[in-house]
Amino acid sequence: MVMIVPVILCGGSGTRLWPRSRSAKPKPFLPLVGDCTLFEASLRRCPADLGFAPPVVVTGQVHLEHVEAQLGGIAGAQVLVEPVGRNTAAAIAMAACRLPDDAVMLVCPSDHHIGNPEAFAQAALAAAALAGEGWLVSFGIEPHAPETGFGYLKRGEAIESSRGTKGFRTAQFVEKPDLERAKGFLAEGGYAWNGGIFAFRVKDFMDELTAHRPQIAAVIREAVAKGTQDGQRFYPDAETFKSVESDSVDYAVMENTTRAAMVPADMDWSDIGNWDALHIALGADGTANTARGGDIELIDCRNVLVDTDGPRVSVIGLEDVIVVVDGNDIMITSIAGVQKVGKLAGAVNQ
Repeated sequence: MVMIVPVILCGGSGTRLWPRSRSAKPKPFLPLVGDCTLFEASLRRCPADLGFAPPVVVTGQVHLEHVEAQLGGIAGAQVLVEPVGRNTAAAIAMAACRLPDDAVMLVCPSDHHIGNPEAFAQAALAAAALAGEGWLVSFGIEPHAPETGFGYLKRGEAIESSRGTKGFRTAQFVEKPDLERAKGFLAEGGYAWNGGIFAFRVKDFMDELTAHRPQIAAVIREAVAKGTQDGQRFYPDAETFKSVESDSVDYAVMENTTRAAMVPADMDWSDIGNWDALHIALGADGTANTARGGDIELIDCRNVLVDTDGPRVSVIGLEDVIVVVDGNDIMITSIAGVQKVGKLAGAVNQ
């Protein structure tokens, strides 16, 4: 069995779920769905008995306390501390430079919700088998709605590993579409959401990064070579790291390689990208109301989410509304307005 190393990317500014999520403690570290935080759930999905190695967590200094508090006592875990954020290509490259060439990295955002962890594990094992034979694999999330907030993957020809694991070539990476185009993808079939979960061997990833973004590969190698270890923490050389170009792994590698593949994943996935997405992840079906926190009274309401950290909230006769109370901050939006929450002054000026 290929040993799979979970690489958990932990960061973010917390603006889209303001005011509950804040830059000092963004959504990965909050118990938004279920009895644990999204970060803790990411760790639990990758247990040793299914073939997962101890995790490598990439985070910034501002979130280090939360990471270590929630990481627990996982033996062999590494925490790589970025001096500044430089997007996912550099973060993943730093993890790669700390692992053996033949290790398979399973890159996972720390702030997603996956309601079916068994399906996630099956997809991870399938992706790892293909990655072990040189493919750079994306999880193709089964689309259930014409979402305009995600990129899409177009399914190409079928491929199969020597162990019989099946997947597909990625025929095309598609930017976030408008609504009509997204509806067309859903009607046509053969398209999946790009959830930002990847599997590849360290050597293959670094070879592709060197070919397509040589500056990122060279600078990160140097920053890691000059870095320092402090217990489970690793600090790359700060001055070197700060000079690296900022680019996403999608643009830097996945859209350039000729070895891009995808495995289908229908695992009740959500990026919890806004308050409506959280409402849905909590089980709302368009008619249900959700009340979380203190004393909440809802009368003649439909599709209303109220999330309060204490003060009483009473709502009468509203539909498709989100109400969030966090300390002295109160945020009220229609469902249609949730994408604008991150632009509010309170969210921007943290």
